[in-house]
Amino acid sequence: MSYTLHRGDALTVLKTLPDESVDALITDPPYNSGGRTSSERTARDARAKYVTSGSAHDLQTFPGENRDQRSYRAWLTALLTEGYRASKEHSVAMVFSDWRQEPTTSDALQMAGWTWCGTIPWIKPASRPRKGGFKQSAEFITWGVKGSLNKNREIYLPGHFIASQPRKDRVHITQKPVEIMQQLVQICPEGGTVLDPFTGSGSTGVAALKEGRKFVGIELSSHYANVAEQRLRAELTQSDFDLAGPEA
Repeated sequence: MSYTLHRGDALTVLKTLPDESVDALITDPPYNSGGRTSSERTARDARAKYVTSGSAHDLQTFPGENRDQRSYRAWLTALLTEGYRASKEHSVAMVFSDWRQEPTTSDALQMAGWTWCGTIPWIKPASRPRKGGFKQSAEFITWGVKGSLNKNREIYLPGHFIASQPRKDRVHITQKPVEIMQQLVQICPEGGTVLDPFTGSGSTGVAALKEGRKFVGIELSSHYANVAEQRLRAELTQSDFDLAGPEA
């Protein structure tokens, strides 16, 4: 398998991708969640929003967390429209969000042309409690299809996932578990191409390579692009070694 990692703005790079060149779009965009006023949206960066105070790790922040909900929907719609153009018939789009942004994510998905097929919960056992209320233990994956699902594929995937965020060797603030991403990338046909416009630390790409898919990623942060590059190269090298097998 192979990968391509573009360094730059997601929307700008997406516009350069050929029509009908990818088989699945799986991504975790900046949620832009919780900022009601301009001061609230600009006073805290992503690290301040997503990392508990006093946390032991010192992971770097990432850009793109300053939009209000209306501009977020317009921006996400534009991104998913370009993703729709670059995707083949029967391709599936899967977009992570939190509870605040799940409604506007499903709006953006449909406005971009995808047929909304549902929302999948990701349950995180090790998650943030809420004093006097319910624990915030879920994120959501809104998914849709270009045209219709390929009913000729013999594949049946779960309707929910349970896994905590990585603790050991964690390299990104909002890093997703590779074991979940390995299941998600199976929506892409074997040998097909998975696109992630917000590559982050590269978990979607690592999962794609592990599952025999090609990967196209885009990342704006130079720091996280370097992290993703290292992880993708390591996985590609490991995969080559596994395929070759031990010498007799």
